[in-house]
Amino acid sequence: QVQLVESGGGLVQAGGSLRLSCAASGRTFSTYVMGWFRQAPGKEREFVAAITWIGGNTYYADSVKGRFTISRDNAKNTVYLQMNSLKPEDTAVYYCAAGLRLRVGFHPKEYDYWGQGTQVTVSS
Repeated sequence: QVQLVESGGGLVQAGGSLRLSCAASGRTFSTYVMGWFRQAPGKEREFVAAITWIGGNTYYADSVKGRFTISRDNAKNTVYLQMNSLKPEDTAVYYCAAGLRLRVGFHPKEYDYWGQGTQVTVSS
């Protein structure tokens, strides 16, 4: 089992920044990729960014490319999502996820463990 705990969400004005953290514990060595997803009210959960533990290869949704940066600290088993130039449409609950499969997925079904989520609200 892998446990994921997100932190760092909050309320910010448009144009501002936030940094989300995801602390992983348990059998973290079994996971290959870490991802961030978000879900706004009435919408499906969508891919935001992903990173591999080995190599640190990164992937982004087009909607956040150039504004968000995903990174990891292997020693701390922690993944971060730096969010800059935030827009009201970025408002959502952000979830951290861990995948066991040896490939990077962009759909929630391709991830095996999930955190509880952290709310990000961007005011206009």
